[in-house]
Amino acid sequence: MYLTAGNATIALDATTCDVRWRHDWDMKARPGFPQNRGVAIKDGLAIRGTSDGFLIALDMADGTLRWERQAADSSRGESFTMPPLVYDDLVISGPAGSEFGVRGWVGAFRLVDGSPVWKFNTVPEPGEPGSETWSDPGDSLVGGGAVWTPFGFDPESGRVFVPVSNPAPDFFSEVRLGDNLYTGSIVVLDARSGELDWYYQAVPHDVHDYDQTQATPLFSTTIDGERRNAVVTVGKNGILHTLDRTTHEHLYEVPITRRENVSAPITVAGTRACPGLFGGVEWNGPAYNPLLDALYVPAVDWCATFKRAEELQFIAGRLYLGGSWIMDDFDDARGQLTAIDAGTGAVRWRYQSPMPMLASVTTTSAGLVLTGELTGDFLVLDGDDGTVLRRIDTGRSIQAGIVSYAIDGRQYIAVMAGNTSALWPTDPVDARVIVLALP
Repeated sequence: MYLTAGNATIALDATTCDVRWRHDWDMKARPGFPQNRGVAIKDGLAIRGTSDGFLIALDMADGTLRWERQAADSSRGESFTMPPLVYDDLVISGPAGSEFGVRGWVGAFRLVDGSPVWKFNTVPEPGEPGSETWSDPGDSLVGGGAVWTPFGFDPESGRVFVPVSNPAPDFFSEVRLGDNLYTGSIVVLDARSGELDWYYQAVPHDVHDYDQTQATPLFSTTIDGERRNAVVTVGKNGILHTLDRTTHEHLYEVPITRRENVSAPITVAGTRACPGLFGGVEWNGPAYNPLLDALYVPAVDWCATFKRAEELQFIAGRLYLGGSWIMDDFDDARGQLTAIDAGTGAVRWRYQSPMPMLASVTTTSAGLVLTGELTGDFLVLDGDDGTVLRRIDTGRSIQAGIVSYAIDGRQYIAVMAGNTSALWPTDPVDARVIVLALP
């Protein structure tokens, strides 16, 4: 089992949790966001990004550094936080940093040595398609469109599905009139060339920091009597969209949090809206169960007051929001897991949590749904009706991944638990991997 914790990359025995090796990256440039969300593995390599803008490849057997490549410019606020996607001989990734005013991109690099292959600008340069949706695409004061969550991938078509975050500055939108492509969008690229195949913009001209955070799952289902190859995209605006991967049609959408006052202009005095800056779907997205033909979506129901700055100021390397925000009291924040009929978009059931739901959702062939809560409870639910079948107190908030796997005929579940982000007022306890097993 391979995982990341800040600058550390760790390989564990997946049955005993014994540490096989640990690699600690020594920063070579200015660090950006400290979070890191995992590795990709292929051909004996574990590949990850770093906070100071490097891609590195480690030997899967012993953790030896095989290569390093400075791929992002950390002096401009770019940092790698997402797990890369590996396809054939390509490593596909992109930097986070919209809140620092970066101009986002997605790039491909050679698996063998990290050398660059192609690059797609999620905020178009002047003259590129999409630049006409910015009032002044050449203005150095506008940007955003960074990426920080996993990409989706279709192996049959060789297409990469990219969820793109917010434009910058976040709240002072007068300097970036227009729809601001490709921010707030799902962007579909040819994995070999990086060429744009199609896109869908879920949040045109975003003023609430409503990133699209997920472009998965990809699945097939029957809608109105016709078999469809579909993809789901969700984000911090609290709406699930299902799209046809072949025709690119928008099939249906489902609100999965409260949505209040989202069309009201943001003022200097402040405008309250739901979801807030940390609302909707964050770093773990929906799951699909083909036997039940159901989607399961975790979400944060937490409102905020957004304030536009009186004047815009840009200082390189500092947060570039063009305003501020105040979240509602955390006691008023809630979470929910919504089960949606994948063929119709109808809500089948909802599980209400007393705190925001951030953990991943995993479904099984037995019709179970596995997830966790900030309360520390690991949950096993009946995917058919939402009944809680098992609740296990881990003693640590659960905000991260949950995986199920088998080794030598025995079934395991691994849960990441512990305080993993300062954004959420949970107890600052150490992070742990908790492994459960069936007899």
